[in-house]
Amino acid sequence: MSPQKRVKDSKAQKRTSQGSDSYQTNFVALEEENLNDSKCSLKHGQDNPMKDYGHVDDEAEDDLKRAMRYFEKGPVKTSQMKDKTLEKHFRTVENVAWKSGLAPEGIDILLNVALSGKFGNAVNTRILKCMIPATLVSEDSVVKAISWLCVGKCSGSTKVLFYRWLVAMFDFIDHKEQINLLYGFFFASLQDDALCPYVCHLLYLLTKKENVKPFRVRKLLSLQAKMGMQPHLQALLSLYKFFAPTLISVSLPARKKIYFKNSDNLWKTALLALRQRNQGPPPEPVKLMLGPANVRPLKRKWNSYSVIPVLNSSSYSKEYGKKGMALSDYLSSNGSFPLEQLKSFPQLLKNIHCLELPSQMGAVLNNSLLLHYINCVKDESVLLRLYHWLSQTLQEECIWYKVNNYEHGKEFASFLDTIIRAQCFLQEGFYSCETFLYKSLPLWDGLCCRSQFLQLVSWIPFSSFSEMKPLLFDHLAQLFFTSTIYFKCSVLQTLRELLQNWLLWLSTDIHMKPVMDSPLESTLSGSMNSVSELIHYVGWLSTTAVRLESNNTFLLHFILDFYEKVCDVYINYNLPLVILFPPGIFYPTLLSLDSSILNQLCYIMHRYRKNLTAAKKNEFIQKTKLQFRFSTKTYQEFNHYLMVMVGCLWTSRPFQKGLYIDHEVLEKAGVVEYKSSLNLVHHPALLSYAVSFLLQECPEERVSMSSIRGKKWNWYLDYLFSEGLQGLQLFIKSSIHRSSVPRPESINHIEH
Repeated sequence: MSPQKRVKDSKAQKRTSQGSDSYQTNFVALEEENLNDSKCSLKHGQDNPMKDYGHVDDEAEDDLKRAMRYFEKGPVKTSQMKDKTLEKHFRTVENVAWKSGLAPEGIDILLNVALSGKFGNAVNTRILKCMIPATLVSEDSVVKAISWLCVGKCSGSTKVLFYRWLVAMFDFIDHKEQINLLYGFFFASLQDDALCPYVCHLLYLLTKKENVKPFRVRKLLSLQAKMGMQPHLQALLSLYKFFAPTLISVSLPARKKIYFKNSDNLWKTALLALRQRNQGPPPEPVKLMLGPANVRPLKRKWNSYSVIPVLNSSSYSKEYGKKGMALSDYLSSNGSFPLEQLKSFPQLLKNIHCLELPSQMGAVLNNSLLLHYINCVKDESVLLRLYHWLSQTLQEECIWYKVNNYEHGKEFASFLDTIIRAQCFLQEGFYSCETFLYKSLPLWDGLCCRSQFLQLVSWIPFSSFSEMKPLLFDHLAQLFFTSTIYFKCSVLQTLRELLQNWLLWLSTDIHMKPVMDSPLESTLSGSMNSVSELIHYVGWLSTTAVRLESNNTFLLHFILDFYEKVCDVYINYNLPLVILFPPGIFYPTLLSLDSSILNQLCYIMHRYRKNLTAAKKNEFIQKTKLQFRFSTKTYQEFNHYLMVMVGCLWTSRPFQKGLYIDHEVLEKAGVVEYKSSLNLVHHPALLSYAVSFLLQECPEERVSMSSIRGKKWNWYLDYLFSEGLQGLQLFIKSSIHRSSVPRPESINHIEH
């Protein structure tokens, strides 16, 4: 061992002994004070029986202090689990840890005991399993615990358990500066096959751009060649490649859903049980807005059921709060701006270079200014910390997903609402929520947290639809077909919002970034394929739903709302995509009995015409061959739909082409003059308008419907337009040469 290392070890041990002695002194002083208080309470206990409860709490506190002193000063050699005294103190510590958590000083003592090798392996394991913090974990305690790993007095299984505990409590550590300085020590521990997965997880949370070095990349690649494509190594290599893409030439998965397993995390389960036993009312939702962040956080105990932590800066509360320093002095000495002082957007712009994010990243979800900061900084490590916190919390707090227990449904729904508001504020979906949906959807009953769940679906980040379909959309289709019409409409609205978010992402990012920078699809054609697959999927759902619900008008409105977004993709989003609705949607809407459905269909056909005309015009303008050319089949399909609509609304020839119905069937149905049975006058959705028009024109005369012709035809059209049928008006003006006598040659086709 080098002299410099020996000096460091001696200093670390000295700090450990000093911290232990000071804490022991505090214990003795507190114990004497409590003994004096207990004597006084015995004198007055008969006068006030309610003090007995306080006396019980004092006894429990005294037992905990005695247990801590025993572990700190206990014998080196013991009979371990057979020792009754040891078992008694173990039960005391475990009861307190599972009931209310341990104070930072208690965590410090137990870490030193577990890793110093003072007791046997079984005792050390049991100590580590009951280390549940009540508030925060001191960074100094973690550093001292890591120094014990260099001594080599603890077993390999104890080291593994310690690293698991460190990853689980990462967001509860008050500072990370000194731990980041030990990055090289952690990286060297990758040599141990048993420690490698957990050390990779810790490094994944700690890594910054300055930590990525060529020698570390070479070491990771050699480990991957030795161990194979392990998920934890892929995670670290992917992060290294993000920070330094030129150092890693090997191909890695674009985005893996799960890198690290956490289902066997003992302490997270204990923290969840702790929140459930100490349940409090859920916090009121905070409205995210741009402006002063003067909303005071709700005061709560850490062990309440409020999942999202309170925003605080530990260094600010320790130095600035206790010493009474001025803010200018604090900034000059510490160099970082305290989050508690961040109140407005101008403050954020002025101090954006010296902000220190909270140790528990979940606190940013309720703070609009910090969400702005995350959106502007573009630091991958910040997003990784946030995604890690969300992944852990979603898995633990989703009670209906784990045990189908709806006791805390309101609290979980409130938590999901907070995540959804943050996604809406950032206009970006979280990958952690996507992973959560993949894992929970097969077990979802479609009832619990329905609104929140569907909103999470609408914010799924853009990805390959073919990969997502078996994981998400196949399960969603099963619920869709077996649920009520209101659930079907909610799903259609969700998929419309999902399509809109994908189109916005593509229209803003795919034209700004080179193709090689896209982690999702290698070409624009691949991206358009994913969007078109989503549209065809919704068309399949809609066609089946129309048959199941017998052409329900309420359902048709939601279907046409979706296609209102689809018909304008080319013009509104500048993306080379035009997809028409399937026949199973077109004909039921055209023959609907509701005038609003017919009007909406006419508007969609008008917009389809605009988009196809614009696409054809751009093809003529650009002489060079375009990468994307719309198929002739698309123009033919539109012209076919156009002829059918004109035949049903204008020329009174509805069954000439396209939709053919046998004449005998029409005669049996009582439709004698079937050739003129459908037009603007006789269409079942417009009959009431025709009757109302005739009553206004000739209120005292008996006039037949066939009298609406010639000038009356034009007056009738003006009457329909005045009744708010704007979609019908746009369709007639753009697709039909209007004249007093409707003619079949008056259709405006699109040449192809």
